[in-house]
Amino acid sequence: MSKLTGPTNSVLKDTIVFLEKQSKENKVPVWKTVADKISAPRRNRVEVNIDKISKYTSKKDTVVVPGKVLGHGHIDHEVTVAAPMFSKTAIEKIAAAGGKTLVIEELVSKNPSGKGVRIMG
Repeated sequence: MSKLTGPTNSVLKDTIVFLEKQSKENKVPVWKTVADKISAPRRNRVEVNIDKISKYTSKKDTVVVPGKVLGHGHIDHEVTVAAPMFSKTAIEKIAAAGGKTLVIEELVSKNPSGKGVRIMG
């Protein structure tokens, strides 16, 4: 019998169920894509550094990271980042640049249509 993969963390499981539900209700495939990426095995989950977010975004962009946001690098513009996990340094650097950090559920509540949301990772 093969071992089950995917998150064992109950918060991540709840997030996946929430995203799949919102995707069906609002007919928005972006939330289903994020749910699929979060449900990947831990070794395949995304880790994105601040410098990558800075490089591929512009001012006032909204980004979803289906993994962990790490604090390596520098960001010099305001950006909204939603992710299930952030390092302490990443939160500090995003806030210092005038940006916001959100959990994914907050972003979906604010923007259920998923317009203008970019997936990084």
